[in-house]
Amino acid sequence: MTLRTPVPKIISWPLGAIGTDGSLSWSENDNSIRENMLNILLTRPGERIQRPEFGAGLLKFIHQPNNETTRNLIAGVVKKSLSVWETRVQIDGVDVTPAKDSLAEVHINIRYRLRHNQTPASLGLRLNLGV
Repeated sequence: MTLRTPVPKIISWPLGAIGTDGSLSWSENDNSIRENMLNILLTRPGERIQRPEFGAGLLKFIHQPNNETTRNLIAGVVKKSLSVWETRVQIDGVDVTPAKDSLAEVHINIRYRLRHNQTPASLGLRLNLGV
């Protein structure tokens, strides 16, 4: 007899989603994790009353130069904050590269795996440094 590990049903608070019937629409599975990761990345530490350490505060990099040092700092902050606050994933890598079409923007690509089944996934976003 082989015992199988059950796959957990992952849900989280929606970030602005309202269902067709007017009720809150819960995010599920990978969408839930992706929305939570974005929430972590865009929340400034100190912004949450009961969790003053929560968040990465990526917006603090606005008006910083788009150079290798800034991009390495962004990658470090992303990796550390997601490792602390999103324990459902294992971070495999964070790449921060300058955008080809804008001197002020960087691409952030996060490679991760879901801990319960090791499914690889990625999340990409652009951050305008405004320089």
